[in-house]
Amino acid sequence: MSTMIKMVRSLAAVAAVAIATPALAAGDPPHIERQQWSFAGPFGFFDRGQLQRGFKVYREVCSSCHGLRQVAFRTLAQDGGPSFTEEQAKQIASEYTVMDGPDDDGEMFERPAILADKFPSPFPNEQAARAANGGAYPPDFSLLAKARAAHRGFPWFVFDAFTQYQEQGPDYIYALLTHYPEEAPACLGEDFSGYYNPKFLGGSMPADCAHEHLTGGPIGMAPPLSEELVEYTDGTPMTVDQYARDVSAFMMWAAEPHLEERKKIGFRVMVFLIVFAGLLYFTKKKLWRNVEH
Repeated sequence: MSTMIKMVRSLAAVAAVAIATPALAAGDPPHIERQQWSFAGPFGFFDRGQLQRGFKVYREVCSSCHGLRQVAFRTLAQDGGPSFTEEQAKQIASEYTVMDGPDDDGEMFERPAILADKFPSPFPNEQAARAANGGAYPPDFSLLAKARAAHRGFPWFVFDAFTQYQEQGPDYIYALLTHYPEEAPACLGEDFSGYYNPKFLGGSMPADCAHEHLTGGPIGMAPPLSEELVEYTDGTPMTVDQYARDVSAFMMWAAEPHLEERKKIGFRVMVFLIVFAGLLYFTKKKLWRNVEH
């Protein structure tokens, strides 16, 4: 028994050290700070102004490389989204060109997009995208906020389940966009001509950087944001921090456009289950109150 107790205590000590020790070794995943979002929590909702600003950042900065292939233009005017008017959504769609056909002659043709169409990709295929970006393939933005999430280890995921924390994706996108250092680490070599981001989850540092205790790694995307790059007309600060927050929120909506509806339904279901459980309890008490146990 004493041996078993010692083993349990040893494992507990090792776990405590692992939790308390920061990630310093090369190759460890970067720490992604938790941010505050309007859509977080069981009663979260999208800020319509933020979604419209985020869409503007996407159009003027990101859309030249990243597509939204799973998002239809009509969703821009639907409830729970950026809340553009139908006329505004039609105008936005008409500024894009999509392939259609075949026509009566069996030929494909281009036409202005309509509300039923989805955002076209900026490149005709993956090979063209890689050729235009130095071999890197820019990911589609449609589901990126749900697919690229910084997974938290034990015991944090237990707390996340109780607090309904589901914003790892936007947290990661915001961290990635706001953590481009002015200079790459010297250990990458003088011939390194790319970009380095300490928050890049897909990064891999070379062995020469092991002693530097660096996280993240080289990334194919240049710093996309700069101060006053996109003009805001509502008085919102035109900073890299604000741009990153707005486009991260927009990408969360693109990945989960029915988030508000889902949370409303979930709350109603929980209320129903609580009331139903109470009714079952009192029914049981009434039926069995005269029965000896």
